[in-house]
Amino acid sequence: MTDIGTDSPASATSATSATPAASAAPAASVRRRGGGPDRDAPPPRPGRTLALTSAATAVALMTYTAPMVTLPETAAALHTPLSAQAWLLNGTPLGLAARLLVAGSLADDYGRRRLFVSGTLALGVTTVLGAFASTTWLFTLARIAQGAASAALLTSSLGLLVHAFPTPAGRLRATGVWGAFVSGGIAVGPVLVGAVPDWRVAYGVLGAAALVVAGLGARALSESRSPRDGRPDLAGALTFGPALVALVAALTLGRDGWLRAPVGLLLAAALLLGGLFAVLERRAATPMIDLSLLRRPRFLASSAGGLFTGLSVIGLFSFLPTVLQRALGLSPMETALLSLLWAGLAFAVALQARRIAHRVSPRHQLAAGFALHAVGVLTMLGAVGAGSWPRLLPGLVVAGVGSGLLNAALPLLAVESVPAARAAMGSGAQQTFRYIGSCAGVALTIAIATSAGSPGAGADVALWVSAGLAVVAGVLVGALRERH
Repeated sequence: MTDIGTDSPASATSATSATPAASAAPAASVRRRGGGPDRDAPPPRPGRTLALTSAATAVALMTYTAPMVTLPETAAALHTPLSAQAWLLNGTPLGLAARLLVAGSLADDYGRRRLFVSGTLALGVTTVLGAFASTTWLFTLARIAQGAASAALLTSSLGLLVHAFPTPAGRLRATGVWGAFVSGGIAVGPVLVGAVPDWRVAYGVLGAAALVVAGLGARALSESRSPRDGRPDLAGALTFGPALVALVAALTLGRDGWLRAPVGLLLAAALLLGGLFAVLERRAATPMIDLSLLRRPRFLASSAGGLFTGLSVIGLFSFLPTVLQRALGLSPMETALLSLLWAGLAFAVALQARRIAHRVSPRHQLAAGFALHAVGVLTMLGAVGAGSWPRLLPGLVVAGVGSGLLNAALPLLAVESVPAARAAMGSGAQQTFRYIGSCAGVALTIAIATSAGSPGAGADVALWVSAGLAVVAGVLVGALRERH
């Protein structure tokens, strides 16, 4: 038995690249489905590929985080009752969770550039439409569509990077930068939205930015694909997406009572469709996801890391700005600046994490990231009840460092845990778990924070739960070891 953590990312990637599927990836990436080489595809431009995929990722995350600092203002404008405000936050993660795995499979088979450009274009259009929404449900539908569009660009981004950076060292650098821009989007989004007087104008600005990136990507990116023989897995797509929609809807509605009939029916539908999906995937010639990957500790670490990042980290920090505005009377800009401290540090740490990659494996980086998050949020206990935002600062610093380690390790582990030819699928699987966790985490945090006797008590319980989930995640990820 060999500990996966004893291998450096470079050596692990080399080992993965030695598999037949991985060694065939460069050739497969320039072949059309059904046969001949794609002679029209220019060679990849690594610098431009990294810049455009990172920019699109940042815009997607800025759009994702936009409602976090404007939730009171948006809810007031749309006349959204308290019981429905979770939908304003959970719309985008619902679209992401339902379409990430499907988008990753399509990107590998039909063209990563094609999915990237179409997803970024759709993100721009749906974000602009969200700015004109007049009701809660119209806004939520726009947010779900934004999530589905973001799924296409996020999964294809890592596939494009694996094609443009075929060496272990290049891949380590590229995934580190890409992961940093996940934090960068989270950091800049609230500040941008908080700086714009009208939340609708902010959505217009974000939509325009996505359209610009889509136009640049159509001109500068090179196509890559890894076609497989057989028909696309339509049956898997038609069962997996509805299963996740039912699950996320149940988690969101559950905060108003888990024993209600609609929640039970949605959970039953999710279980039924999930079981049917597993059966179909085992029989499919070209499945969306190879279920045998679930026997690989490296893939399990990637999936568990994504799930608990959503549950513990994203769930807490998605609703914390609203708690600070309502309990401490902070303005959207003041709340955004506090969030910037956490997310800005995560951006800086993710950029520098590659410098320790030869000593600390991605799995151990995940464990350390979860441990630092737990320590950070526990130091924030009592701050909301005391009405003191300065007491949050040390915890935001420590949690920001932990988030940076998570955002650097997750994309690298996602592409290392699958053959290189299926990089977009690996990215889609990890991020699917991440945003399922996000939906559950947001619903759980809102339920806790709003059901306690006071905002301070609710915030403290939410902090304890987030820290406990992070500890569980750190132990679980640390215990997963590669067997030979």
